[in-house]
Amino acid sequence: MDAVTEMLDELRQLRVRVPHLTGTLVASTDGFVLAQDTFGVEPEGLAALTAAALGVAHRVADATSCGEFRELLLHGAQGYVATYAAGRSAVLTLLADDRVNAGRLHLEGRRSGARIAELIGQHGRLDAAAVRRSPPSRAPGPTTADTDAGTAAAREPLPVRRPTPR
Repeated sequence: MDAVTEMLDELRQLRVRVPHLTGTLVASTDGFVLAQDTFGVEPEGLAALTAAALGVAHRVADATSCGEFRELLLHGAQGYVATYAAGRSAVLTLLADDRVNAGRLHLEGRRSGARIAELIGQHGRLDAAAVRRSPPSRAPGPTTADTDAGTAAAREPLPVRRPTPR
């Protein structure tokens, strides 16, 4: 099984484990879609916005000396956007409506980030040829026993990219 197929399976299982998720996306840290399970949201645009938010998060973390990026949470009037590190080269972004249990969202988001980091590590860094558009799916995946194995991989700091001077 290829990395994208395994990531899609993880995203589908995540939807089963977290009620009220409305979308999931795995993107490279530079804003390219690796896998997605979204409906009503442009995945390429969300991936690009996630990369931009990640850049700002890195700068805020640097300015406040709070350490390396691990996660970012936006809570709006209609719901949540949560982004989690998935190793050094990818991020997991979750969309949820306002009824979601935020603690469960964090717990499962961190676990899935770790799993995605493992998959990328097993298959090597994904290049454009390995990435394909993935249609939205609401089909629940098989339930699995959740473990904390690999959580440390998701918490690896992401590299900070500094803007180049003009």
